[in-house]
Amino acid sequence: MPAAGDGGCSGEIMRRNIYESLDVQTIVNASGPATRLSGAILPTEVAEAMLEASQYCVDIEALQAQAGAVISEITEAEAGYVTSGAAAALMLGTAACVTGLDPGKMNRLPNTDGMKNEVIIPRSHRNFYDHAIRSVGVKLVEVGVSDRFSGAGVRDTEAWEIADAITNRTAAIAYIANANAHPPLMEVVDVSQKHGVPIIVDAAAQLPPASNLKKFTALGADLVCFSGGKAIRGPQASGFLCGRRDLISAAALQHLDQDTLFELWDPPRSLIDKNVLPGAPQHGIGRPCKVGKEEIIGLITALRRFVAESDEERWSSWLVTVNALIDALADIPHTQATFVVHPRRPVPMVRLEVDERKLKLRTVDLVLQLMRGKPAIHVNTSSVHESVLLFDPVCIREDDIEAIRHRLNQIIPA
Repeated sequence: MPAAGDGGCSGEIMRRNIYESLDVQTIVNASGPATRLSGAILPTEVAEAMLEASQYCVDIEALQAQAGAVISEITEAEAGYVTSGAAAALMLGTAACVTGLDPGKMNRLPNTDGMKNEVIIPRSHRNFYDHAIRSVGVKLVEVGVSDRFSGAGVRDTEAWEIADAITNRTAAIAYIANANAHPPLMEVVDVSQKHGVPIIVDAAAQLPPASNLKKFTALGADLVCFSGGKAIRGPQASGFLCGRRDLISAAALQHLDQDTLFELWDPPRSLIDKNVLPGAPQHGIGRPCKVGKEEIIGLITALRRFVAESDEERWSSWLVTVNALIDALADIPHTQATFVVHPRRPVPMVRLEVDERKLKLRTVDLVLQLMRGKPAIHVNTSSVHESVLLFDPVCIREDDIEAIRHRLNQIIPA
């Protein structure tokens, strides 16, 4: 974009950023690195690495093999693979469990007739993202009753119920990792190993702590899915799988561009051992989930940065933002700003409790006014029906704090 004063720009107001050139307003993201809010803000080092990667052509299989080696080293899993997000990792991992290294089965997906085509999942683990599992053509088999969530009792799915549901049609067990997940992963691992059924762990948002990069495979999970665009601060359209080498190879085979003659196809053996295959599969079910060289390089650069920084350093950085925001909101009428820890992962947050009776405004309507302002401000609304707003510091810039304070003062005048 020409600088002010350059030819052709006389009298023109220069736009502030690339988004405004498309008439798209940037937002204040106090909700956290969610996909619908475009994920995390890239560190300069990651953005520069992606720009450099964009200026060359490489063999994607060779790049994925080397990226997988980095992921394997960091996670201490047998192998790794970069995907276009955690949901894509979940889909590819499921496909790998269904087909193994059989290219004929790969070609028939999502038709799973004659294959192992059931995935067991504890009922309390069901979520919108398990559509990625179902898209492979499998049936989800729910087990257990989530009494503890309904308030009708204290029980959840138990490991014996998972074992009881295993049949000759069971392709995998799906497990959604979080601090409140039941049954404990170790108990599910015992069942899976006894019956020879792989476990896929969805750990998309289970970072920090960084130790979780190794935790789930160390406990015995066969495949683990992580997001690249959240706490890792990699490209939003990135994630990765780590786990058993044979399953990673099967996932890669169903993801990579296979438009090549078999006799000319020479994939790195560390990623795909061509010698164990009767032929190459066609474009697989994961082919629409393409991941580019820029995303692969960006993800690996961000992952290395993530593990180079300690959890304590990350916490301290976020805490500076949280404390500054609490101070900025201290005088907002009919509200109280306090410190709280994220309900699902160790991230400090600001909890803003709203007195709806005194404010004479529903908290939901307050959120709407924040979203419809300029700039639009998005907050974590998981407790909005308890008259509470949560502010996540991960994507908050320093000048966003004043924007949040100013907007709340406009909505809630003294």
